[in-house]
Amino acid sequence: MYAAHTRKGAPRFAFDWSRLFPFLRWRDRVTRANTRDDAMAGLTGALIVLPQGVAFAIIAGLPPEYGLYAAMMPAIVAALFGSSWHLVSGPTTAISIAVFASVSPYAPPGSPEFISLVLTLTFLTGVFQLALGLARMGVLVNFISHTVVIGFTAGAALLIAGSQIKNFFGVDIPRGTPFFQTLELFALQVGSINYYVLAVSLTTLGVGILTKRYVPKLPYMIVGMVAGSLFAVGLNTAYGVEVTQVLTVGALPSGLPPLSAPDFSFHSLSQMLFPALIITMLALTEAVSISRAIATRSGQHIDGNQEFIGQGLSNLVGSFFSGYAASGSFNRSGVNYAADAKTPLAAVYASLFLVVILLLVAPLASYLPNATMAGILFLVAWGLIDFHHIGQLFRISRQESVVLWVTLIGTLIDLEKGIFFGIALSLVLYLHRTSRPTLEVVVPDSDPNSYHYVPVGDRAECPQVKMVRLNGSIFFGAVAYLQQQLQEIEEQDPGHKHLLVMASGINFIDLAGAEFLAETARRYARKGGSLGFYRMKDSVAETLRKGGFMKDIGEHNLYPARSRPAEALFPRLDKSICTDCPHRLFPSCQTASRQAETLQPHHATEEDRS
Repeated sequence: MYAAHTRKGAPRFAFDWSRLFPFLRWRDRVTRANTRDDAMAGLTGALIVLPQGVAFAIIAGLPPEYGLYAAMMPAIVAALFGSSWHLVSGPTTAISIAVFASVSPYAPPGSPEFISLVLTLTFLTGVFQLALGLARMGVLVNFISHTVVIGFTAGAALLIAGSQIKNFFGVDIPRGTPFFQTLELFALQVGSINYYVLAVSLTTLGVGILTKRYVPKLPYMIVGMVAGSLFAVGLNTAYGVEVTQVLTVGALPSGLPPLSAPDFSFHSLSQMLFPALIITMLALTEAVSISRAIATRSGQHIDGNQEFIGQGLSNLVGSFFSGYAASGSFNRSGVNYAADAKTPLAAVYASLFLVVILLLVAPLASYLPNATMAGILFLVAWGLIDFHHIGQLFRISRQESVVLWVTLIGTLIDLEKGIFFGIALSLVLYLHRTSRPTLEVVVPDSDPNSYHYVPVGDRAECPQVKMVRLNGSIFFGAVAYLQQQLQEIEEQDPGHKHLLVMASGINFIDLAGAEFLAETARRYARKGGSLGFYRMKDSVAETLRKGGFMKDIGEHNLYPARSRPAEALFPRLDKSICTDCPHRLFPSCQTASRQAETLQPHHATEEDRS
């Protein structure tokens, strides 16, 4: 926070303003050449967000212009107060569907009450994000696995497509109908499909797909929207709107986003509290994941906590400028990086260009058919499903596949809880794996110069010393499993009195684990043996010392790296057993055997006496 100065007469400590204003850290990158690149990247980003913003607002149950408002002030604030050079914030698909699912049970979509609750939801989301950032809790997003994100995104994509079946096919399905009920109603109305509407939808969808595939440099969404709109104008001109029933979105209001105020009543705050927590984690996961993915290519270091702060401030400010919950946009951020943006000013320029574009083209939205928007949203939904990674999951991991399906189906049933079902299941499966640390029987390497231990296989073992390698942390969840494993080892080989653990794979131990080790040491001591550890980490040993457990284990039973634990244990072994042992596994065994042969009574022969 403070920087020291050594210049004579200057204060010893000066306030580090970049901690409060992180955009000061990259001010040296703002050059004439970089500004030109940022401006071009910003113009590209503004063109991209125009159809996306309208589509996302419709998904969220808001008037179309609110998607554009969410791409203005929130994007500027997030760019100035985040840590990524390329992350662009604004409305996203997953957040939009989450907003709709969270608020629609309390107010009719598009109504003033609905908009007021959305603003409250956005404000609370910003508060939670900012609080997590200031509390340095950026690590929380690491507990949301990539599989959960893939499953949730696929589920959200299906929800998007389901919400647009009405507009895509021209059938009568009430807005806000649950996904599976939507499919049921559509199946009952297949015979009532409006083929004029369907033709407009398919034209938009087909042109968008062909443009994306064969002319990738063109903004395929805009091309698809223009083609669908022109086709709809032709149909309405030829047959009349009364016949085609191809309705349009309506003109967008042009100008700057109007000032707004969230509803701070206790009733509204209590209704939006839990949904805000869900959107907080979802939005932070999106933003940090996207910024880190791009940073791996740009070579930039990302501060997760600063991203939390930037996202929180962007939503706080956005709630007073008619914006709804925003997050990092993968499409816009990817385009921003591909367009060679140099600083976060590119996102600022994109917002300013968007204002100009909105002033120019807002009246043209009156020609934009609902069927065209449905075709674009079908295209968006298809692009959200990560078929590549889903196929990989099915091939490599049954458990991850289960997490994927639970998250996806849970999202389709209840979006608010679907992602938490996935997170909970993935954590349970992780705990199940970590609660079963591997316990492998080993023997010393046959090379006399080696300090390694190898799996026993068909090799001979010492009848008095059992050697095992333990890989995994010893915590409360693993204790029962380890007790069972050791009991099975003792039942299979009841003769050994000493247990030697290769402990380099033990990274952590808690109170339950320490008590388990102490009790195991006492049990072996009662048998006249010992519990020893080879290459135990200092942090684990220190935990045992602080808890007073080392008095049961014994410091002399900790063997450092490149030592010979078997040699130290040899004096404590039962020599009568060693005498009859045919294996002679340790150097001390072999030395003792040779000494015993030397000390045997020598009977003189006739030849000796002569």
